[in-house]
Amino acid sequence: MTIQSAAIALALLTALTGCEELGIPDPVKEAARAQAEGEAIGSGCRHAGRALEDCFSLNPKASKADVFNGWRNMNDYMIENKIDVVPPMTTEAPAHETTAEAPTTAPDEHASEPTSPRPRYNRRP
Repeated sequence: MTIQSAAIALALLTALTGCEELGIPDPVKEAARAQAEGEAIGSGCRHAGRALEDCFSLNPKASKADVFNGWRNMNDYMIENKIDVVPPMTTEAPAHETTAEAPTTAPDEHASEPTSPRPRYNRRP
């Protein structure tokens, strides 16, 4: 009986080591992934020059503690290495900000190129 029970236990242990392959989530790994994602969101917000409150409102599902840790770590890193803020190139405004309606103007008939949010660099001297 002991050999059979040891063989069954070994087979069960071998089968359960591949739980990730079966799609069974590991709570420890999910928590670590969520923490890393929150810190990445916070550091990205700080690098883009967003206020911490804006970062919270733009990412309501992320843990505020993790977002703050990422924001603070990036702030310390940017101060230490004298890195400037890189403004975001999105048009998305935080939910709590209210923007005034821009006056509508007629499109320029002479514009041949569509406007782009990225700067264009002219290669000609």
